[in-house]
Amino acid sequence: MNPTPLADLLALVRQHEEALAAALDAAAGDNTADAVTSLRNGWLGRKGGVVTELMAKMPQLAAADRREFGQRVNALKTRVEAAIADLEAARRATARPAGAVDVSLPARAIPLGHTHPLMHVRRQIEDVFTRMGYEILEGPEVEDDYHNFEALNMPPDHPARDMQDTLYLAAPIDGSTWGVRRGDTGAVPDAQVRGATLLRTHTSAMQIRYMQTYPPPVRVIVPGRVYRRDNLDLTHTPMFHQFEGLVVGEGITLADLKGTLDAMLTALFGNVRVRLRPSFFPYTEPSAEVDISCQRCDGRGCAICKQTGWLEILGSGLVHPAVFEAVGYDPERVSGFAFGIGVERVAMLKYGVDDIRLFYENDLRFLEQFPAS
Repeated sequence: MNPTPLADLLALVRQHEEALAAALDAAAGDNTADAVTSLRNGWLGRKGGVVTELMAKMPQLAAADRREFGQRVNALKTRVEAAIADLEAARRATARPAGAVDVSLPARAIPLGHTHPLMHVRRQIEDVFTRMGYEILEGPEVEDDYHNFEALNMPPDHPARDMQDTLYLAAPIDGSTWGVRRGDTGAVPDAQVRGATLLRTHTSAMQIRYMQTYPPPVRVIVPGRVYRRDNLDLTHTPMFHQFEGLVVGEGITLADLKGTLDAMLTALFGNVRVRLRPSFFPYTEPSAEVDISCQRCDGRGCAICKQTGWLEILGSGLVHPAVFEAVGYDPERVSGFAFGIGVERVAMLKYGVDDIRLFYENDLRFLEQFPAS
């Protein structure tokens, strides 16, 4: 068999050198582990590799031509190996450390939390009254007898002092503080609660603290937790949330109370009718229970409203003159109204919840049914 001309095989090497240049450009634009592996196997692989196949043609040459051909093929091999080494070095230099975060990846979908229904109702009530110019007060949950009872016209023999209603402390404590949020004025007075003996049964105690500190006019609401000696059942809990409202000034009448309650209850429940029924509270005179028309039956009567067409929602009245005298206000010059509303009561009616315990069980299946914010 005649040897293959050297010129023919050198021409084949030149073709592969040109093809290598194009392959390296492509690999530089796609410098991934798979691309580098494909380049190595295609040129240096034992089976089907370009360099391997060229070396296999060596016996076809005359003995005098093999040295030159071998040098050209080895140069091509060296070029391929150097290019692969450069590509791998570049890939390692840009590779992320183990455990690093790839900021280019789409973020995980994080489920949004939901505002607790009681907090949602609280924010709604606060929003209503802040738009009407009310201040929001924060008060101590551990109170003394004077502010919780006596100054609110509840003498020692009043039924509300019964141990079945109030949670008393084993011994008096000192040091609780209360502050007043006063819009943008920055004034936040603090006062010490000396000899606190009980967990407050209502936020009405802040009426006294505020009026002892500030002269009229007064326009405040007091949200917060209160405590009673109640058994936990469908409609009662030993701890619940309350809003107390207080307005004091010259010429304040029952009509002002009715208009304020109309505005609040309409904002909370929509288009409802509101009525006041005579009642009794020791710190208001006259006193009134407040009802709203049943939303389920539109006032026609159903099982929810016990066929009356009305649902009781809060207690209210004009501030008793004895309360003004306890704080140094002149009941002949000023008058005012107060009301107290339970946040749980509003939430149960607003959202159709028939078991107050659901608000405290932290069951996500329940909480996710309410607005997210």
